[in-house]
Amino acid sequence: MIIRKMEQSDIAACADILCSVYNNEMWQCHWTDKVAGKYLTDFFNMEKFVGYVLEDGKEIIGGIFAHEKVWWNNSEIFVEEMFVKPELQRKGYGSMLMGQIEKCVKENGFAGITLATNKYAPAPGFYRKNGFVDCGHVLFMAKEMD
Repeated sequence: MIIRKMEQSDIAACADILCSVYNNEMWQCHWTDKVAGKYLTDFFNMEKFVGYVLEDGKEIIGGIFAHEKVWWNNSEIFVEEMFVKPELQRKGYGSMLMGQIEKCVKENGFAGITLATNKYAPAPGFYRKNGFVDCGHVLFMAKEMD
């Protein structure tokens, strides 16, 4: 297994994995490869993008899309998306990707890592296992438009 910086040519493989991870009963998403590719390309094109892929041989099996977020006292890394092929989850690969982000944070002297996830999915347990805590002082809000 190797982790390397993401390249634009990795987007299609990552879009395919994103679809396989989220198009199911638990997440109830309906991604197409085309829309997933556009979605991930938007992150890739961010000015302060930070992204890595996990490869097994020449095959990409996971990815993490993040960006540096400037904050008043110190920058942080905000994780936008992270995923590993469903059949390879629970083998430590997600922790490897998160470890790479932690390395980036330490190397740059950033304050830490932030992210948002669905509280009803298994993801919060994964993040807690990797040292994340619930932030009671933060409220994620949305407004849907009909």
